[in-house]
Amino acid sequence: MRRALGLVATLALALLVSFPAFAAQQSGRVPRIGFLVFVSSETRYRGFQQGLRELGYREGQNITIEFRSADGSPERLKDLTDELVRLPVDVIVAGSTVGAETAKRATSAIPVVFANVADPVALGLVASLAKPGGNITGLSTDSPEITGKRLELIKEVIPGMRRIGVLWNQDATGSVAQFNQLKPAAQSLGVDVRSLPIRPPVPEIDKAFGTAKNWRADALIALDDALIFANRTRIIALAVRHRLPAMYGYREFPEASGLMAYGPSRYDMYRRAATYVDKILKGGKPAELPVEQPTRFELVVNLKTAKALGLTIPQSVLIRADQVIQ
Repeated sequence: MRRALGLVATLALALLVSFPAFAAQQSGRVPRIGFLVFVSSETRYRGFQQGLRELGYREGQNITIEFRSADGSPERLKDLTDELVRLPVDVIVAGSTVGAETAKRATSAIPVVFANVADPVALGLVASLAKPGGNITGLSTDSPEITGKRLELIKEVIPGMRRIGVLWNQDATGSVAQFNQLKPAAQSLGVDVRSLPIRPPVPEIDKAFGTAKNWRADALIALDDALIFANRTRIIALAVRHRLPAMYGYREFPEASGLMAYGPSRYDMYRRAATYVDKILKGGKPAELPVEQPTRFELVVNLKTAKALGLTIPQSVLIRADQVIQ
């Protein structure tokens, strides 16, 4: 009898430890999620909301979302992260590499889910993809073939391309990895690469485009990075002004008159981030939730911009596009 009672007590304790969020919801407490982004993106937020809805969450009913955008300011990002920690929230969803790094420095107690990080192992965010360790996990955009695929696509649009400028944040570990991955792909295609680094806090974007023009670049690739994304309006305008066909990594670029983009579906990744939040609220530990890599990629082409640049997008590219903007 005593042994049976001991077993019951052990099981009861395990339930209390493993399902704190579930117990809180049963007692009427609504979980609070901090959604932290370096720059706002409606597409990504909608993806996260869709993921929550699919899991039975209704904002304002059984879950609360504390949305915070730093509007491209690293200082503001730190302040907003500290604010979410003080509330406190039950989980922080970090929408960029810099956001994930800031959240990791701010707390070791609150679970953090990242949804848009290039190389979380190299950044020191997680111990490994399979076993993250610590209080942080999520979805990585890292896929070695992405940069090579982007180069192949832009060369398919410009068959005679011999020189390509690479716009990137040289201070970002993830961008360094992307740039290094691009070099062998360019060599195999017989394309010369020119580095066009921009650095925070005041990225010299105009200077980078001036360098590309003087070098007589045939095209441009902008690597994935929060700094690049935050300055997308300026980058697109300069690419059009200099008549430089450009390949980007985010669909928001062609949606804003950039030529084309190829990369992981951020909508889908943020939708998947909701599953991590759900698991954590039900007692899952970030240390034991493997980091996911992208499985869904999308190609978006803006035909209006192509026409303005005097380009004809080959049918072989158009038939592979997930979206063609007229």
